[in-house]
Amino acid sequence: MRTTTPRQDLMRGVWRENPVLVQALGLCPALAVTNTVANSLAMGLATFFVLLGSSVLISSFRRWVPGEVRISTYILVIATFVSVADMTLAAVVPDIHKALGAFIALIVVNCMILGRQEAFASKNTVARAALDAIGTGTGFLIALTMMGAFREILGAGTFLGVSLFGPGFEPWVIMILPPGGFLTLGVILLLLAAVEQRRVRRRAMKQDPTPLRRAA
Repeated sequence: MRTTTPRQDLMRGVWRENPVLVQALGLCPALAVTNTVANSLAMGLATFFVLLGSSVLISSFRRWVPGEVRISTYILVIATFVSVADMTLAAVVPDIHKALGAFIALIVVNCMILGRQEAFASKNTVARAALDAIGTGTGFLIALTMMGAFREILGAGTFLGVSLFGPGFEPWVIMILPPGGFLTLGVILLLLAAVEQRRVRRRAMKQDPTPLRRAA
């Protein structure tokens, strides 16, 4: 029985259940390859492709997959789409493919993808599985792009390789090193938590302004 609307299926993974910023899934590539915007976009799009393709295929054949081998089947399906994404990146953008290294192959074991297959795609129609995959993949892509932009701008003074501040800018080298990934994620989570807390307070004040009147 359907309990959510198509819009909710689509938007759930973008914000309310963002895989990186809310569920803290897929942190390995989020921390490792987001030192530039180009790398972030490539990894995000590759993951989006794998998630969407595997969700549609697994939902299509969910009735014929025995429960005893469902996880093995999901991994094989995911690995097939990862191979396609890997070869496509190697052919189209070889420099970025080289920079991403083993992290493309590691999409196979990304718990975000396997989790969506087990929790959603294998239990719902193809249309709902596709919407869920698009939303989750978009949320993952947005999170990686935010981190990549933050790190590249501060760590190199560029955006997609284009200089922003001129030759006088002193880059924060730490931002393009591994510790920069942890710092960036921490800052983004802090800002999002502050925004959410402020939103909750405003909602509470609208519903019950009595404490504010008493304070006045």
